[in-house]
Amino acid sequence: MQGGVARVCMVMAAAILNHPFFFSNENATLPEQDEDLLTRMREHEERLQIERARLEKELKQLDSKLEETSLNDGFSWYFWSTVSFVIFIAIELCRVDLVDDENDPVEDEDFLSENGFAPPRTMDKKALRNFCDKCTYTSAHENWRVREFVEGFADDLLESLRSMCDREVDMEVGDFIGIGSMFESWKVCKPLMCDLLVPFSPPDPHSFQIHLWCSASTDIPPDMPGCGTVKVTMLGEDAEGCLCGSADMGEDMLCLLHNRNKGVKVNRSPDDLLCSKGTHFLAKDRVMRWFQMSVTKAWGRISHKYDFEVTFRNLDAAGALKIRFRSGKVVVLNLIPVVQLEDTDAYFVSHFPSLREDFPDPYWSVSLAVYERNLLKYFAKRLPQNSCHLHCLQIATFLHRKQTSLTGVSALTSYHLKTALLHMLLSTKSTAWGACSLEQRLQDVYGFLQRSLQEKRLYHALIGNSKVPKDIQVPERFRKTEPVNLFRSLVLHRELYSTTVRHFQEMLRNAPVLIEEYTPHVSNGSLHHSLD
Repeated sequence: MQGGVARVCMVMAAAILNHPFFFSNENATLPEQDEDLLTRMREHEERLQIERARLEKELKQLDSKLEETSLNDGFSWYFWSTVSFVIFIAIELCRVDLVDDENDPVEDEDFLSENGFAPPRTMDKKALRNFCDKCTYTSAHENWRVREFVEGFADDLLESLRSMCDREVDMEVGDFIGIGSMFESWKVCKPLMCDLLVPFSPPDPHSFQIHLWCSASTDIPPDMPGCGTVKVTMLGEDAEGCLCGSADMGEDMLCLLHNRNKGVKVNRSPDDLLCSKGTHFLAKDRVMRWFQMSVTKAWGRISHKYDFEVTFRNLDAAGALKIRFRSGKVVVLNLIPVVQLEDTDAYFVSHFPSLREDFPDPYWSVSLAVYERNLLKYFAKRLPQNSCHLHCLQIATFLHRKQTSLTGVSALTSYHLKTALLHMLLSTKSTAWGACSLEQRLQDVYGFLQRSLQEKRLYHALIGNSKVPKDIQVPERFRKTEPVNLFRSLVLHRELYSTTVRHFQEMLRNAPVLIEEYTPHVSNGSLHHSLD
């Protein structure tokens, strides 16, 4: 009996230890060796079956002997036979489950999130400092002159545009607001580009009625956070408007908002007010065409005063202008028509020059760029003298631009880099941003961005962020709402996510070489290596 038990145990141990599917696939053979492996597996399984048959035969012989001697002992052998059969069945079931698991495809995003990232490479401190000292100083001096020119030219161009408009029927254009890298002092790459917001409003007696995605009652789809609609209404159509345009008040009644001489203007059709067809919602494409035509006519009236050429750089953008001087120098000017959100510094923009994701009509993107500019000014006053926060953003933007020229565009933009920096500024002590900490802070920014890519989640720096200082005066409706994920498109588009991850990896690998290659070297009083 003891020998039989020993044989059962040995067979079971051999079946378990030698079963090929109970081993890890870490050292799996190459595909061309699979046929040999399957052949050996079949031979091994045949030997096990032969051994099992022989064992069962011996067990039957022992059972017949034991039945003659002791009924209780015979029952124990039946028990062992049943146990061995159950264990063999369990092994076969486990084998099937393991085969199914190994045949399941591995999701691309899981593979990338676990194995697709490497830690940011360390860059030479001396090279970084030399890059900042030479490149950014030269850029700052040139940027100041360009900004001064752009502000004067934009004033002249918009004044010409206003002079052509009929205030009784045309949209009214306000003063521009400078935003973006040029007005935040971190622009480093060419071409020199200035972004200007140009607010506009409808003619009287019409007004814009705003509906945000975060409003209590809204018709905006839940998968479109960070946007809103602009409805063109006439005074008297809502509770807050004036009733003189919609009610018969009699000849003896006087409206304090609209005097008798001025009167109430004629109600215009939605088409005249740049609305989407069949609706009263402001259409981005119609606003774009109106603005392009207005800017073209305005430039035609003042072009004789300037000695340079102005063309539209991108017809898909409302006011993307390229200014080319006779010397060959180019300045890019983005005039962006926007709708102001009540009395705040938040605006509905027709498009984001720094973002490639856009909402379809009639949904407008919300821009808090003015508050972001104010936040950077806030930190500039509280960080150590000669702080490295803008240098970090300049270097990161420079490397991103160079990598884009090598491998093409991806979902990653300079606005994402700026957002990552703002998050780091809001969560790091001000003393950590000294000039000597440039390398470490740059590593921190890249590390934060890497984690954001792994999670496919990069929240807007100001929306739904309780860490933003109250001195920035971000409207309460944006402070208390849910955060907005700027990487939402990466969740929806797997191929775009893979392309962006590869772009980010290549950028980190190439960073030391690019910094060394494009750092200017002083020789005979001249600088070499342009940042173009």
